[in-house]
Amino acid sequence: MSVDAFEQQLRRDGFVRTYVWEDGPDAYYSEHQHGCETAHIILEGQMTLGYGGESRIYQRGERCDVPAGVVHWARMGPRGCRYLIGEK
Repeated sequence: MSVDAFEQQLRRDGFVRTYVWEDGPDAYYSEHQHGCETAHIILEGQMTLGYGGESRIYQRGERCDVPAGVVHWARMGPRGCRYLIGEK
């Protein structure tokens, strides 16, 4: 799927702002939260996302959503990660 197709999917799901973000190898975001719901669709590389005592590795083409206010953390894979973010 193309970035445009993924953006259309997010917009259909109610995400009003979308943008592409890229992090380098093994980048780490310690525990934090957002004031809005976010969705992340992996375009290249991988991301491990953790919250609620669990974590999961997301690969190219997979989507992970984080509800507003949920404390979470993220670590990028050894080749970094490029991903589309949606916010609502």
